[in-house]
Amino acid sequence: MKILVPLKQVDDPGNTEINGQYNFLTAEAGMSKIINPFCHVALEEAVRLKEKGIASEVVLLCFCEKDPEKTLRKALAGGADRAIDVRVPSEKQLSPLSLAKLMQKVVEKEQPDLVLVGKQAVDYDNNQTGQMLAALLGWNQANSVSRLSVEGSRIEVDCEADDGEVSVCFTLPAVLTVDLCLNEQRAASLAHVMKARSKPIEKLNVNDLLATQMLYSGVSYLDTLVPKNETTLTLLNSVDALAAEIRRHLVS
Repeated sequence: MKILVPLKQVDDPGNTEINGQYNFLTAEAGMSKIINPFCHVALEEAVRLKEKGIASEVVLLCFCEKDPEKTLRKALAGGADRAIDVRVPSEKQLSPLSLAKLMQKVVEKEQPDLVLVGKQAVDYDNNQTGQMLAALLGWNQANSVSRLSVEGSRIEVDCEADDGEVSVCFTLPAVLTVDLCLNEQRAASLAHVMKARSKPIEKLNVNDLLATQMLYSGVSYLDTLVPKNETTLTLLNSVDALAAEIRRHLVS
């Protein structure tokens, strides 16, 4: 079984803040990118399936405007076999649907049995790409996966829901979006870090995928606003005054 794991590199959330004066996201100068934590969980689960003999190959996929080799080498040290680096003109212009369409082209090229996707990225938190990819492929899907087991072509998962957990089972191929509670990531050993230096990274661009027309979907991020912090306290002297205030707010 081949597993495809799309990765997104993001700014470290611990070193970013919203600039209240200019309303944009700022990061420390020269700060390196990190693997999106949800994607890291997906990678760890794919590697564990390989260690159990269930998966035969784990392939990474990254869409970036700038060279992501450092990020990919770190991910390869986690146990993946090889990586695909697809260069795009501008990451900021890629909507979830654009990414899903690009991933669809790679899936058609690679023919994996399972796609493990982080359920969301910590920068824009859209939580849409995995679901859109499954719809485009016509594959089975499960979202916010907190547990999974695979037996042959049958897969069983537990999914986090608003009212608890939902258990479902279906057959491969499938797309799963994973939650942070699925596993705990392990640190890469020195031996794996050394091996990762020689693992192959295939470099592509959108023209190689015949997907130039898919890049721009009309969605642009115009601004990042600081939430308003408005706190008002009104002292009411009686229950009748409280009732009147509630009625006033309900009418307005």
